[in-house]
Amino acid sequence: MLVVHAAFPIDSDQRETALNHVQTLAEKSRDEDGITDYRVATDVDDGTLFRFFEQYADEAAFEAHADSEHFAQFADVLPELLAGEPEVTRFEVDTATAVEL
Repeated sequence: MLVVHAAFPIDSDQRETALNHVQTLAEKSRDEDGITDYRVATDVDDGTLFRFFEQYADEAAFEAHADSEHFAQFADVLPELLAGEPEVTRFEVDTATAVEL
C-alpha cells in the first residue's frame, strides 16, 4: 500500500477557486480503481494550507492517478493557486490497523 501526504499552501486570494478545483479532484479520485481513500482538509492553524491524504492499493493505482485527466487538469491550474512550495511525502506501508479511541 502507498500513502501520500501533500501540503499545498494556497494564495489567500485564490482560496475559493482552489477549493472548487480540490473538491472536483477529490471526488473524481475517490472513484478511481485502486484508490482506497483520498481526502483533502484545510489546516486548522492555516485555512489556506490544503492537506491531501491519499491511500493507494499499489504502485499501479498511484501511477494511474498521476496519469488521470482530472489530475492533469488540477496540475495545470495549480501554479496560479500556490503561495509557496508544496510538500509531498510518500510512504510505503506493509500493514495498517484501526486504532480504537
